[in-house]
Amino acid sequence: MTEVAVGLDVGTTGVKALAVSPAGAVVARAERSYRLSTPRPGWAEQDPDDWARATAAALAEVASGRDPAGIGLSGQMHGLVCLDGGGRPIRPAILWNDQRTAAECAEIERRVGLERLVELTGNRALTGFTAPKLLWLRRHEPDAYARIAHVLLPKDYVRLRLTGELATDVADASGTLLFDVAHRRWSDELPAALDLPPAWLPPAHESTAVAGRTIAGDTVSRSGIAVAAGAGDQAAAALGVGVDRPGPVSVVLGTSGVVLAALPAYAHDPQARVHAFCHAVPGRWQALGVMLSAAGSLAWLRDTAAPGVPYEALLAEAARWEPGAEGLLFAPYLAGERTPHADPDARAAFTGLSLRHDRGALVRAVLEGVAFGLRDSLALLRELGVEPTVGRVSGGGARSELWLRVVASVLRLPLETTAAPEGSAYGAALLGGVAGGVFASAEEAVAACVAPAGRVDPDPGWADRYDELYGAYRRLYPALEEVRG
Repeated sequence: MTEVAVGLDVGTTGVKALAVSPAGAVVARAERSYRLSTPRPGWAEQDPDDWARATAAALAEVASGRDPAGIGLSGQMHGLVCLDGGGRPIRPAILWNDQRTAAECAEIERRVGLERLVELTGNRALTGFTAPKLLWLRRHEPDAYARIAHVLLPKDYVRLRLTGELATDVADASGTLLFDVAHRRWSDELPAALDLPPAWLPPAHESTAVAGRTIAGDTVSRSGIAVAAGAGDQAAAALGVGVDRPGPVSVVLGTSGVVLAALPAYAHDPQARVHAFCHAVPGRWQALGVMLSAAGSLAWLRDTAAPGVPYEALLAEAARWEPGAEGLLFAPYLAGERTPHADPDARAAFTGLSLRHDRGALVRAVLEGVAFGLRDSLALLRELGVEPTVGRVSGGGARSELWLRVVASVLRLPLETTAAPEGSAYGAALLGGVAGGVFASAEEAVAACVAPAGRVDPDPGWADRYDELYGAYRRLYPALEEVRG
Protein backbone atom coordinates (compact mmCIF):
# COMPACT_ATOMS: atom_id res chain seq x y z
CA MET A 1 0.00 0.00 0.00
CA THR A 2 1.03 3.60 -0.66
CA GLU A 3 2.40 5.46 2.37
CA VAL A 4 0.58 8.76 2.94
CA ALA A 5 0.14 11.47 5.52
CA VAL A 6 -3.49 12.35 6.21
CA GLY A 7 -4.80 15.82 7.04
CA LEU A 8 -8.20 16.42 8.62
CA ASP A 9 -9.67 19.92 8.75
CA VAL A 10 -12.73 20.21 11.00
CA GLY A 11 -14.34 23.31 9.54
CA THR A 12 -17.54 25.22 10.17
CA THR A 13 -19.49 23.68 7.29
CA GLY A 14 -17.80 20.31 7.01
CA VAL A 15 -14.66 18.23 7.41
CA LYS A 16 -12.06 17.95 4.65
CA ALA A 17 -9.66 15.03 4.45
CA LEU A 18 -6.53 14.80 2.30
CA ALA A 19 -4.05 11.99 1.72
CA VAL A 20 -0.65 13.42 0.75
CA SER A 21 2.36 11.52 -0.62
CA PRO A 22 5.90 12.03 0.79
CA ALA A 23 6.57 14.20 -2.29
CA GLY A 24 3.61 16.45 -1.51
CA ALA A 25 1.13 15.21 -4.10
CA VAL A 26 -2.51 15.04 -3.03
CA VAL A 27 -3.51 11.47 -3.86
CA ALA A 28 -7.01 11.49 -2.36
CA ARG A 29 -9.59 14.04 -1.22
CA ALA A 30 -12.86 13.67 0.64
CA GLU A 31 -15.35 16.03 2.25
CA ARG A 32 -18.39 15.55 4.44
CA SER A 33 -20.73 18.33 5.54
CA TYR A 34 -22.76 18.90 8.69
CA ARG A 35 -25.32 21.43 9.83
CA LEU A 36 -24.87 24.67 11.72
CA SER A 37 -27.48 25.48 14.34
CA THR A 38 -28.52 29.09 15.07
CA PRO A 39 -31.07 28.70 17.91
CA ARG A 40 -31.16 32.48 18.46
CA PRO A 41 -29.97 35.51 16.46
CA GLY A 42 -26.20 35.82 16.82
CA TRP A 43 -25.78 32.30 18.18
CA ALA A 44 -23.89 29.51 16.38
CA GLU A 45 -23.67 25.93 17.65
CA GLN A 46 -22.86 22.42 16.41
CA ASP A 47 -23.12 18.87 17.71
CA PRO A 48 -19.54 17.63 18.31
CA ASP A 49 -20.59 14.12 17.38
CA ASP A 50 -21.48 15.39 13.90
CA TRP A 51 -17.78 16.27 13.51
CA ALA A 52 -16.79 12.75 14.58
CA ARG A 53 -19.23 11.04 12.23
CA ALA A 54 -18.19 13.21 9.27
CA THR A 55 -14.51 12.60 10.07
CA ALA A 56 -15.03 8.84 10.17
CA ALA A 57 -16.57 8.84 6.69
CA ALA A 58 -14.01 11.19 5.13
CA LEU A 59 -11.07 9.41 6.75
CA ALA A 60 -12.26 6.01 5.57
CA GLU A 61 -12.48 7.31 2.00
CA VAL A 62 -8.97 8.81 1.77
CA ALA A 63 -7.32 5.96 3.71
CA SER A 64 -8.86 3.18 1.62
CA GLY A 65 -6.08 1.17 -0.01
CA ARG A 66 -3.42 3.38 1.50
CA ASP A 67 -1.08 3.22 4.50
CA PRO A 68 -1.47 6.34 6.70
CA ALA A 69 1.84 6.95 8.48
CA GLY A 70 0.35 9.78 10.51
CA ILE A 71 -2.73 11.93 10.86
CA GLY A 72 -2.72 15.69 11.40
CA LEU A 73 -5.64 17.72 12.71
CA SER A 74 -6.74 21.24 11.93
CA GLY A 75 -10.00 23.01 12.57
CA GLN A 76 -12.11 26.01 13.39
CA MET A 77 -10.60 27.86 16.33
CA HIS A 78 -12.10 29.24 19.56
CA GLY A 79 -15.10 26.88 19.83
CA LEU A 80 -16.12 25.63 23.28
CA VAL A 81 -16.65 21.88 23.74
CA CYS A 82 -17.66 20.99 27.31
CA LEU A 83 -17.36 17.36 28.40
CA ASP A 84 -18.58 15.53 31.48
CA GLY A 85 -16.51 13.10 33.51
CA GLY A 86 -17.22 10.34 30.99
CA GLY A 87 -15.88 12.40 28.09
CA ARG A 88 -19.31 13.06 26.57
CA PRO A 89 -20.51 16.49 25.36
CA ILE A 90 -22.72 18.23 27.89
CA ARG A 91 -24.33 20.53 25.33
CA PRO A 92 -23.76 21.63 21.71
CA ALA A 93 -20.44 23.33 21.03
CA ILE A 94 -20.49 27.14 20.95
CA LEU A 95 -18.58 28.23 17.85
CA TRP A 96 -16.10 30.94 16.86
CA ASN A 97 -18.76 33.01 15.07
CA ASP A 98 -21.16 33.07 18.04
CA GLN A 99 -21.77 36.63 19.27
CA ARG A 100 -23.58 36.14 22.60
CA THR A 101 -20.68 37.01 24.95
CA ALA A 102 -20.26 40.79 24.72
CA ALA A 103 -20.93 41.24 28.46
CA GLU A 104 -18.48 38.48 29.36
CA CYS A 105 -15.76 40.05 27.17
CA ALA A 106 -16.15 43.30 29.06
CA GLU A 107 -15.98 41.36 32.34
CA ILE A 108 -12.72 39.66 31.33
CA GLU A 109 -11.06 42.94 30.38
CA ARG A 110 -12.23 44.44 33.66
CA ARG A 111 -11.03 41.52 35.80
CA VAL A 112 -7.67 41.02 34.11
CA GLY A 113 -7.07 44.55 32.85
CA LEU A 114 -6.86 45.16 29.10
CA GLU A 115 -3.13 45.93 29.06
CA ARG A 116 -2.28 42.78 31.03
CA LEU A 117 -4.61 40.62 28.95
CA VAL A 118 -2.97 41.77 25.72
CA GLU A 119 0.50 41.32 27.21
CA LEU A 120 -0.24 37.70 28.17
CA THR A 121 -2.39 36.52 25.28
CA GLY A 122 -1.56 38.91 22.43
CA ASN A 123 -5.29 39.57 22.07
CA ARG A 124 -8.14 41.46 23.63
CA ALA A 125 -11.37 39.71 24.69
CA LEU A 126 -13.46 39.11 21.57
CA THR A 127 -16.85 37.44 21.44
CA GLY A 128 -15.58 34.55 19.33
CA PHE A 129 -12.90 33.45 21.79
CA THR A 130 -13.26 30.55 24.22
CA ALA A 131 -12.99 31.99 27.74
CA PRO A 132 -15.97 34.37 27.38
CA LYS A 133 -18.13 31.40 26.44
CA LEU A 134 -17.26 29.66 29.72
CA LEU A 135 -18.26 32.75 31.67
CA TRP A 136 -21.51 32.95 29.71
CA LEU A 137 -22.24 29.30 30.49
CA ARG A 138 -21.58 29.89 34.18
CA ARG A 139 -24.04 32.79 34.21
CA HIS A 140 -26.80 31.44 31.97
CA GLU A 141 -26.59 27.62 32.17
CA PRO A 142 -25.31 26.89 35.69
CA ASP A 143 -26.50 23.26 35.65
CA ALA A 144 -24.48 22.53 32.50
CA TYR A 145 -21.50 24.47 33.89
CA ALA A 146 -21.55 22.39 37.07
CA ARG A 147 -21.14 19.18 35.05
CA ILE A 148 -17.96 20.26 33.22
CA ALA A 149 -14.95 18.01 33.73
CA HIS A 150 -13.00 18.81 30.54
CA VAL A 151 -12.87 21.64 28.00
CA LEU A 152 -11.71 21.00 24.43
CA LEU A 153 -11.47 22.86 21.14
CA PRO A 154 -13.37 21.46 18.13
CA LYS A 155 -10.62 19.49 16.40
CA ASP A 156 -9.51 18.10 19.76
CA TYR A 157 -12.87 16.43 20.28
CA VAL A 158 -12.21 14.58 17.03
CA ARG A 159 -8.79 13.58 18.45
CA LEU A 160 -10.51 12.25 21.55
CA ARG A 161 -12.75 10.08 19.39
CA LEU A 162 -9.78 8.89 17.31
CA THR A 163 -7.35 8.18 20.15
CA GLY A 164 -9.05 8.43 23.54
CA GLU A 165 -6.60 11.23 24.45
CA LEU A 166 -7.41 14.65 25.86
CA ALA A 167 -4.92 17.05 24.24
CA THR A 168 -4.53 20.23 22.23
CA ASP A 169 -1.73 22.20 20.57
CA VAL A 170 -0.15 25.54 21.37
CA ALA A 171 -1.39 27.28 18.20
CA ASP A 172 -5.07 26.45 18.77
CA ALA A 173 -4.80 27.05 22.53
CA SER A 174 -3.54 30.56 21.77
CA GLY A 175 -7.09 31.54 20.80
CA THR A 176 -8.72 30.67 24.13
CA LEU A 177 -7.69 33.76 26.20
CA LEU A 178 -6.41 31.26 28.79
CA PHE A 179 -2.97 30.68 27.25
CA ASP A 180 0.36 32.37 27.96
CA VAL A 181 1.31 32.82 24.31
CA ALA A 182 4.84 34.11 24.91
CA HIS A 183 5.76 31.08 27.05
CA ARG A 184 3.71 28.53 25.04
CA ARG A 185 1.84 27.12 28.05
CA TRP A 186 -1.45 27.48 29.87
CA SER A 187 -1.52 30.61 31.99
CA ASP A 188 -1.73 30.31 35.77
CA GLU A 189 -2.88 33.90 36.09
CA LEU A 190 -5.81 33.98 33.69
CA PRO A 191 -7.88 31.01 34.96
CA ALA A 192 -7.32 32.28 38.51
CA ALA A 193 -8.53 35.77 37.59
CA LEU A 194 -11.66 34.32 35.97
CA ASP A 195 -12.34 31.64 38.63
CA LEU A 196 -11.98 28.81 36.10
CA PRO A 197 -10.50 25.44 37.14
CA PRO A 198 -7.15 24.81 35.37
CA ALA A 199 -7.83 21.06 35.63
CA TRP A 200 -10.40 21.40 32.86
CA LEU A 201 -7.69 22.27 30.32
CA PRO A 202 -5.95 19.50 28.32
CA PRO A 203 -2.17 19.15 27.91
CA ALA A 204 -0.91 21.55 25.22
CA HIS A 205 1.72 20.17 22.83
CA GLU A 206 3.75 21.61 19.99
CA SER A 207 1.85 21.10 16.73
CA THR A 208 4.26 18.49 15.34
CA ALA A 209 4.25 16.30 18.48
CA VAL A 210 2.50 12.95 18.68
CA ALA A 211 -0.60 13.57 20.81
CA GLY A 212 -2.20 10.15 20.71
CA ARG A 213 -2.44 7.06 18.53
CA THR A 214 -5.56 5.75 16.89
CA ILE A 215 -7.74 3.15 18.56
CA ALA A 216 -9.82 1.11 16.11
CA GLY A 217 -13.51 1.81 16.54
CA ASP A 218 -16.35 3.86 15.11
CA THR A 219 -14.13 6.75 13.96
CA VAL A 220 -11.06 4.94 12.59
CA SER A 221 -10.55 1.37 11.40
CA ARG A 222 -6.91 0.84 12.39
CA SER A 223 -5.06 1.19 15.69
CA GLY A 224 -1.62 2.64 16.28
CA ILE A 225 -1.49 5.48 13.72
CA ALA A 226 0.33 8.51 15.15
CA VAL A 227 -1.90 11.59 15.48
CA ALA A 228 -0.15 14.96 15.55
CA ALA A 229 -1.20 17.63 18.02
CA GLY A 230 -2.17 19.68 14.96
CA ALA A 231 -3.08 23.36 14.76
CA GLY A 232 -5.91 25.83 14.40
CA ASP A 233 -7.04 26.45 10.86
CA GLN A 234 -5.02 29.62 10.17
CA ALA A 235 -1.74 28.21 11.51
CA ALA A 236 -2.24 25.01 9.52
CA ALA A 237 -3.14 26.99 6.40
CA ALA A 238 0.01 29.07 6.76
CA LEU A 239 2.09 25.91 6.93
CA GLY A 240 0.20 24.52 3.94
CA VAL A 241 1.26 27.44 1.74
CA GLY A 242 4.84 27.49 3.01
CA VAL A 243 4.73 30.31 5.56
CA ASP A 244 6.90 28.49 8.08
CA ARG A 245 9.45 31.29 8.56
CA PRO A 246 9.76 35.06 8.30
CA GLY A 247 9.70 36.33 4.72
CA PRO A 248 6.65 34.97 2.93
CA VAL A 249 3.25 35.95 4.34
CA SER A 250 -0.06 34.12 3.99
CA VAL A 251 -2.82 36.06 2.23
CA VAL A 252 -6.21 34.36 2.48
CA LEU A 253 -9.08 35.40 0.22
CA GLY A 254 -11.75 33.23 1.78
CA THR A 255 -15.13 34.23 3.18
CA SER A 256 -12.99 36.22 5.59
CA GLY A 257 -9.61 37.69 4.71
CA VAL A 258 -6.36 37.07 6.55
CA VAL A 259 -2.80 38.33 6.33
CA LEU A 260 -0.48 36.21 8.48
CA ALA A 261 3.26 36.40 9.12
CA ALA A 262 5.58 34.03 10.97
CA LEU A 263 7.60 35.68 13.73
CA PRO A 264 10.96 34.54 15.17
CA ALA A 265 9.93 35.69 18.66
CA TYR A 266 6.76 36.66 20.46
CA ALA A 267 5.53 40.14 19.57
CA HIS A 268 2.14 41.75 20.01
CA ASP A 269 0.43 44.96 19.07
CA PRO A 270 -0.23 46.91 22.29
CA GLN A 271 -3.70 47.81 20.99
CA ALA A 272 -4.36 44.19 19.91
CA ARG A 273 -5.38 45.33 16.42
CA VAL A 274 -3.78 42.13 15.10
CA HIS A 275 -3.78 38.73 16.77
CA ALA A 276 -0.65 37.12 18.20
CA PHE A 277 -0.64 33.31 18.43
CA CYS A 278 1.89 30.49 18.62
CA HIS A 279 2.81 29.16 15.17
CA ALA A 280 2.50 25.52 14.18
CA VAL A 281 6.30 25.48 13.80
CA PRO A 282 7.90 24.91 17.22
CA GLY A 283 9.73 27.96 18.53
CA ARG A 284 7.93 30.40 16.22
CA TRP A 285 4.95 32.69 16.59
CA GLN A 286 2.51 34.27 14.18
CA ALA A 287 0.77 37.61 13.90
CA LEU A 288 -2.32 37.97 11.78
CA GLY A 289 -4.90 40.51 10.80
CA VAL A 290 -8.44 39.34 10.06
CA MET A 291 -11.11 41.11 8.05
CA LEU A 292 -14.52 39.50 8.38
CA SER A 293 -15.88 39.96 4.83
CA ALA A 294 -13.44 39.30 2.00
CA ALA A 295 -14.69 36.87 -0.66
CA GLY A 296 -17.86 36.97 1.42
CA SER A 297 -18.36 40.53 0.17
CA LEU A 298 -18.28 39.37 -3.45
CA ALA A 299 -20.64 36.49 -2.63
CA TRP A 300 -23.06 38.95 -1.01
CA LEU A 301 -23.01 41.24 -4.05
CA ARG A 302 -23.55 38.35 -6.45
CA ASP A 303 -26.41 36.87 -4.40
CA THR A 304 -28.05 40.29 -3.94
CA ALA A 305 -27.56 42.01 -7.29
CA ALA A 306 -26.83 39.18 -9.72
CA PRO A 307 -28.27 35.87 -8.43
CA GLY A 308 -27.24 32.95 -10.60
CA VAL A 309 -24.72 34.96 -12.62
CA PRO A 310 -21.36 33.13 -12.75
CA TYR A 311 -18.51 34.82 -10.91
CA GLU A 312 -16.47 34.71 -14.12
CA ALA A 313 -19.02 36.94 -15.87
CA LEU A 314 -19.05 39.44 -13.02
CA LEU A 315 -15.25 39.58 -12.93
CA ALA A 316 -15.15 40.14 -16.70
CA GLU A 317 -17.47 43.13 -16.21
CA ALA A 318 -15.20 44.45 -13.43
CA ALA A 319 -12.13 44.13 -15.66
CA ARG A 320 -13.57 46.73 -18.04
CA TRP A 321 -13.20 49.43 -15.36
CA GLU A 322 -9.93 51.17 -14.60
CA PRO A 323 -8.52 51.12 -11.04
CA GLY A 324 -10.68 53.23 -8.76
CA ALA A 325 -13.78 52.82 -10.95
CA GLU A 326 -14.07 56.61 -11.34
CA GLY A 327 -14.18 57.33 -7.61
CA LEU A 328 -16.37 54.42 -6.45
CA LEU A 329 -15.21 53.00 -3.10
CA PHE A 330 -16.48 50.07 -1.01
CA ALA A 331 -16.09 49.73 2.76
CA PRO A 332 -16.20 45.93 3.33
CA TYR A 333 -17.78 45.88 6.79
CA LEU A 334 -20.81 43.69 6.04
CA ALA A 335 -20.37 41.65 9.24
CA GLY A 336 -18.62 44.27 11.36
CA GLU A 337 -14.84 44.25 11.43
CA ARG A 338 -11.97 42.84 13.43
CA THR A 339 -8.72 44.31 11.99
CA PRO A 340 -7.95 47.12 12.39
CA HIS A 341 -11.14 48.42 14.03
CA ALA A 342 -12.44 45.60 16.31
CA ASP A 343 -15.97 46.91 15.80
CA PRO A 344 -18.82 44.37 15.54
CA ASP A 345 -21.23 47.21 14.71
CA ALA A 346 -19.28 48.58 11.73
CA ARG A 347 -21.30 48.50 8.51
CA ALA A 348 -20.45 48.42 4.81
CA ALA A 349 -21.09 51.12 2.23
CA PHE A 350 -20.54 52.11 -1.38
CA THR A 351 -19.54 55.75 -1.80
CA GLY A 352 -19.04 57.82 -4.92
CA LEU A 353 -21.83 56.28 -7.01
CA SER A 354 -22.80 58.06 -10.22
CA LEU A 355 -25.10 57.43 -13.19
CA ARG A 356 -22.11 56.07 -15.11
CA HIS A 357 -21.53 53.21 -12.68
CA ASP A 358 -22.87 49.77 -13.57
CA ARG A 359 -22.74 46.31 -12.06
CA GLY A 360 -19.15 45.83 -13.16
CA ALA A 361 -18.13 48.99 -11.33
CA LEU A 362 -19.72 47.67 -8.13
CA VAL A 363 -17.78 44.43 -8.50
CA ARG A 364 -14.54 46.33 -9.16
CA ALA A 365 -15.12 48.42 -6.02
CA VAL A 366 -15.67 45.28 -3.94
CA LEU A 367 -12.43 43.70 -5.20
CA GLU A 368 -10.54 46.90 -4.37
CA GLY A 369 -12.23 47.50 -1.00
CA VAL A 370 -11.27 44.01 0.16
CA ALA A 371 -7.70 44.58 -1.05
CA PHE A 372 -7.54 47.83 0.93
CA GLY A 373 -8.77 45.94 4.01
CA LEU A 374 -5.94 43.45 3.57
CA ARG A 375 -3.52 46.39 3.27
CA ASP A 376 -4.73 47.60 6.70
CA SER A 377 -3.60 44.27 8.17
CA LEU A 378 -0.27 44.23 6.34
CA ALA A 379 0.49 47.75 7.55
CA LEU A 380 0.00 46.67 11.17
CA LEU A 381 2.23 43.61 10.65
CA ARG A 382 4.94 45.89 9.31
CA GLU A 383 4.70 47.87 12.57
CA LEU A 384 5.67 44.62 14.36
CA GLY A 385 8.79 44.36 12.22
CA VAL A 386 7.45 42.07 9.49
CA GLU A 387 9.31 42.52 6.19
CA PRO A 388 7.30 40.55 3.62
CA THR A 389 8.99 39.27 0.49
CA VAL A 390 6.02 37.52 -1.16
CA GLY A 391 2.41 36.68 -0.39
CA ARG A 392 1.30 33.05 -0.60
CA VAL A 393 -2.37 33.32 -1.50
CA SER A 394 -5.19 30.84 -0.88
CA GLY A 395 -8.98 30.78 -0.60
CA GLY A 396 -11.72 30.91 -3.20
CA GLY A 397 -10.87 34.46 -4.27
CA ALA A 398 -7.42 33.29 -5.33
CA ARG A 399 -9.00 31.67 -8.40
CA SER A 400 -9.49 35.13 -9.95
CA GLU A 401 -6.48 36.46 -11.84
CA LEU A 402 -8.00 39.95 -11.78
CA TRP A 403 -8.47 39.93 -8.02
CA LEU A 404 -4.91 38.70 -7.48
CA ARG A 405 -3.61 41.51 -9.69
CA VAL A 406 -5.64 44.04 -7.68
CA VAL A 407 -4.44 42.68 -4.33
CA ALA A 408 -0.80 42.45 -5.45
CA SER A 409 -0.95 46.06 -6.66
CA VAL A 410 -2.66 47.39 -3.52
CA LEU A 411 -0.17 45.58 -1.26
CA ARG A 412 2.78 46.26 -3.59
CA LEU A 413 3.67 42.62 -3.01
CA PRO A 414 3.99 39.74 -5.50
CA LEU A 415 1.52 36.92 -4.87
CA GLU A 416 2.15 33.23 -5.42
CA THR A 417 -0.36 30.40 -5.61
CA THR A 418 0.44 26.84 -4.55
CA ALA A 419 -0.66 23.52 -6.01
CA ALA A 420 -2.99 22.42 -3.18
CA PRO A 421 -5.97 24.76 -2.66
CA GLU A 422 -6.95 23.18 0.68
CA GLY A 423 -4.46 25.10 2.82
CA SER A 424 -5.60 24.01 6.30
CA ALA A 425 -6.09 20.34 5.46
CA TYR A 426 -2.79 20.30 3.55
CA GLY A 427 -0.94 21.88 6.47
CA ALA A 428 -2.56 19.32 8.79
CA ALA A 429 -1.29 16.55 6.53
CA LEU A 430 2.25 17.92 6.77
CA LEU A 431 1.96 17.87 10.57
CA GLY A 432 0.68 14.31 10.38
CA GLY A 433 3.67 13.43 8.24
CA VAL A 434 6.04 14.78 10.89
CA ALA A 435 4.26 12.86 13.65
CA GLY A 436 4.35 9.70 11.54
CA GLY A 437 8.05 9.97 10.71
CA VAL A 438 7.65 10.83 7.02
CA PHE A 439 9.39 14.17 7.68
CA ALA A 440 11.85 15.11 10.40
CA SER A 441 10.36 18.57 11.00
CA ALA A 442 7.74 21.02 9.82
CA GLU A 443 10.42 22.89 7.89
CA GLU A 444 11.48 19.70 6.11
CA ALA A 445 7.86 18.96 5.25
CA VAL A 446 7.39 22.41 3.72
CA ALA A 447 10.64 22.16 1.76
CA ALA A 448 9.66 18.76 0.38
CA CYS A 449 6.02 19.50 -0.45
CA VAL A 450 5.21 23.19 -0.94
CA ALA A 451 6.21 25.01 -4.10
CA PRO A 452 4.75 27.98 -6.00
CA ALA A 453 2.42 27.08 -8.87
CA GLY A 454 1.89 30.58 -10.24
CA ARG A 455 2.84 34.22 -9.61
CA VAL A 456 1.15 37.58 -10.06
CA ASP A 457 3.27 40.73 -9.74
CA PRO A 458 2.03 44.22 -8.87
CA ASP A 459 1.09 46.42 -11.80
CA PRO A 460 3.16 49.62 -11.30
CA GLY A 461 0.50 51.91 -12.75
CA TRP A 462 -2.26 50.33 -10.70
CA ALA A 463 -0.12 50.44 -7.56
CA ASP A 464 0.41 54.20 -7.90
CA ARG A 465 -3.32 54.79 -8.36
CA TYR A 466 -4.15 52.56 -5.40
CA ASP A 467 -1.71 54.46 -3.18
CA GLU A 468 -3.77 57.58 -3.93
CA LEU A 469 -7.09 55.83 -3.25
CA TYR A 470 -5.99 54.17 -0.01
CA GLY A 471 -6.05 57.47 1.86
CA ALA A 472 -9.68 57.99 0.81
CA TYR A 473 -10.51 54.43 1.85
CA ARG A 474 -8.98 55.03 5.29
CA ARG A 475 -11.31 58.00 5.77
CA LEU A 476 -14.41 55.88 5.14
CA TYR A 477 -14.57 54.10 8.50
CA PRO A 478 -14.52 57.20 10.73
CA ALA A 479 -17.01 58.93 8.41
CA LEU A 480 -19.38 55.96 8.51
CA GLU A 481 -18.95 55.71 12.27
CA GLU A 482 -20.06 59.32 12.58
CA VAL A 483 -23.10 58.69 10.38
CA ARG A 484 -23.98 55.65 12.47
CA GLY A 485 -23.92 57.79 15.58
